[in-house]
Amino acid sequence: MILQEYFNYRNELLDLSKDDEGFIQESLILSQVLPSMLDAKLIDSEDFTNSYFKSSADKLKINAYSINESGERLQLFLIDENSIDLTASQDDLLISTRSSYENQFKRCTNFHNKAIKGHLNDEIQDSSPVRPLVSSVSSSQGAQQFDVVEIFLITLTSTVSKQSATIQPKRIEFDDEEIVITYSKNRERHKKELIIKRRIIDLNFLYNVLISQGSREALTVNFETTFGNSLYAIKAADEDYFESYLCVLPASVISRLYKEFSTRLLEKNVRSFLQFRGVNKGIRETIRKEPEKFVAYNNGLTITATNGDISFESGQYKIKSLTDFQIVNGGQTTATIYFTQKDGFDISKVRVMAKINVAKEATDEELEELISNISTYSNAQSRVSKVDLRSRNPQLVRIKSLSESVMTPSGKKWFFERAKGEFNTKLRIAGSNKNRYAKEYPTQRRFSKELMAKYYSAWGNQPHLVKKGGEKIFRYFIEKLTGEGEFKKPININRDFYEELIAKIILFRSLEKIYGSGKNSMGQLRSAAVPYTLSILFMITDADKKEPSFDLLKIWLNEELESDLEAYLTQLLKLVNELIKKYSESDDYGEYSKKEELWKRISSSKEIKEFTSTGDTKKIIDKYGVSKVELKKRKGVNDKTEEVSFKNLSDNVLIHSNGINYYKSIQSNYELLKGADERSISNLVHAIINKKDIEDDLVSFESSLTNKLRIEVPDFFDNIERQESLLHKTLDYIITHYNKCINEKNDVLLEFQKIEAIAKVKQIKYASVFDQIGKNLIKGIPPTIKQLYYASNIVKDKIIKELKPISTKTDISKVRIDELVMRKMFEWDSTAKILSPKERAYLADFAWGLKKLNSFHEKNVKRHLETLLKNGFKIY
Repeated sequence: MILQEYFNYRNELLDLSKDDEGFIQESLILSQVLPSMLDAKLIDSEDFTNSYFKSSADKLKINAYSINESGERLQLFLIDENSIDLTASQDDLLISTRSSYENQFKRCTNFHNKAIKGHLNDEIQDSSPVRPLVSSVSSSQGAQQFDVVEIFLITLTSTVSKQSATIQPKRIEFDDEEIVITYSKNRERHKKELIIKRRIIDLNFLYNVLISQGSREALTVNFETTFGNSLYAIKAADEDYFESYLCVLPASVISRLYKEFSTRLLEKNVRSFLQFRGVNKGIRETIRKEPEKFVAYNNGLTITATNGDISFESGQYKIKSLTDFQIVNGGQTTATIYFTQKDGFDISKVRVMAKINVAKEATDEELEELISNISTYSNAQSRVSKVDLRSRNPQLVRIKSLSESVMTPSGKKWFFERAKGEFNTKLRIAGSNKNRYAKEYPTQRRFSKELMAKYYSAWGNQPHLVKKGGEKIFRYFIEKLTGEGEFKKPININRDFYEELIAKIILFRSLEKIYGSGKNSMGQLRSAAVPYTLSILFMITDADKKEPSFDLLKIWLNEELESDLEAYLTQLLKLVNELIKKYSESDDYGEYSKKEELWKRISSSKEIKEFTSTGDTKKIIDKYGVSKVELKKRKGVNDKTEEVSFKNLSDNVLIHSNGINYYKSIQSNYELLKGADERSISNLVHAIINKKDIEDDLVSFESSLTNKLRIEVPDFFDNIERQESLLHKTLDYIITHYNKCINEKNDVLLEFQKIEAIAKVKQIKYASVFDQIGKNLIKGIPPTIKQLYYASNIVKDKIIKELKPISTKTDISKVRIDELVMRKMFEWDSTAKILSPKERAYLADFAWGLKKLNSFHEKNVKRHLETLLKNGFKIY
């Protein structure tokens, strides 16, 4: 069954990788896959330079490349085009032999070999997107810079073993290859070893990143394999959750570790390599002048691991390997040793103290706390802000709450995916609600926390950081939100912030669409040109205290760019695209656009000054400008309003709508539940029966349990019937009316009292609940789940009125079969069980638009309708 999950995810990736004309683009495949690789810490940024080149005659191919943050690792990306063929069968997509992948890798390794020898220099035209890469690889500078070439084969196939009766997923790994290259430096010839690494990025990998909610891939360091010897250590502590070892490492071991694994070694929250300034310069000088004293001067490394192959032999401990290896303090020492040796200095006399903490049966929370405390209390060599980069950062939680509560003026909501795979999981477990979620939140109205960092930060003066992507821009964004690092105070996350955030997303994505992709694009620099353009617009409005601010509210209200603004930004985008090429000091424009000096040159260039001095710019500022005073006054109004968070209520609706049978099925069918889990599920069932609000800790349990089910028994969701509910529609009904009042500056209580009056006239039960809801909303309090149950009567009445009564004697041939009728049939029969499970599932496919209803299927549905009518079903 897990293979079917892989292929379902493949279909989703393919759908997301189609251009405006419906064709799958390999560059869009990369855009979908690289964020998952970033989450797994295989790369430092999701940014890539498109360098598509293919020679069928010579069997060469490459799609793109990137250079890691510290610059010594060249990463090449290759897409298996056969794996994205829509006509490929599932059998075609099951790969069990190493040779299938070998043949794919050879296309890229052959390309690299020819490039490094200079054989492609005369074959590749200057205008080719692969030209900068070929020039760099074949140069002495490139030969000196790159120590590792990492080739990623991206394939939407599943790697499997067919040895047993059932096909099972497996992993195929490739050994590193070392080649010797020569290059010139200071008129002398030098030799060096270049490591070639190959890694398969298949459906197995991508799906596992998805369901693990973006957790990084655990790094295992085998000292015997890598260095030929174990580490000898003494045990320093043996506590409940961890044991500690002390050892002295030769600098050559540390340098080799960095060469093999680069920034994957460095713990995410404290990674900071600040070139050779400050303390790093001191480390370098000690290596050069007093290497034998290094162990005394330096604070050493602090390493954590979740497991280890450790034995006690001949009176001492031998560490053969460590799992989930992380350097949580001493990252600067590690990187500085590596780059000092790379520059030709002798490190043979350098020794470094290392403290290794190995967790023992620690939970994820206990391990995170251990690492956090080690990072906090260790004598860090450079200050690193303690900002929480995880999805549970309080500021991100507030943004998520707003996304659940705030509707656009046209009544739509955006989906903020706070944790990776959140939306996919919601769809997977939604059952009959799947189609509703997909329609409510189309791709263009969804965004992840990493994308949000880029969209938000592009409206500022850091476009080069936006271009870098990865942790660089995400850390900058989170520090700005929380008031850490260089920022003095946290940002107030309220409705104003959220509306402006969505406006910035619309601006960014609109420019991406204007720039285009593929053959019809302006060029190959979209990921740089878009943030640079937005930063220019920011520079001439919000950055200048004398000028009016740009009124982002206009974009929020329109939910798109008006034609005059679109035309203006199109011209600016074209200009910026050319200026990136003009002012870049490297032919590799994509890489150079990550440098601040390029931004400074462009922003102060005569071309930009001339463009922003035109009448067109004045018209845009006049129309879209808002005075600082007016802006402050406008925001001050909302600051006094008690914002309602519907987040917990939304979570409650999801659980209550699952129904009692859903959770009882988990209790009866899931063997891996612990006693505490069963008690928590019983509490959920009790809350649903009694229409009670579910507390946050129980909501978190339910979410964790759902993810656990998805990982361990994914087919569970295919074999369970959920209780259909009006609660989703009722919640939308209340949120819609609440947002309408906020957007139109109407009285919230009066609006809900009007609803109460209408309900009373219609003699709808519990009409007075709307007065209670209104009074709570003006205090910033959302409805209770019980109030939502009572309020659902008005939504139920609305649905009933929309259908005309049909007698059981009505001529079936004259009944109009639509989704609403079929859903009513399905809901009624889910309890009556007149139809067989297979017939009911058949009906559901059409009821929620999963299959298209044609004349043949319509006859079958009418036959089922006749059966239900004879057994008491009525259409209202």
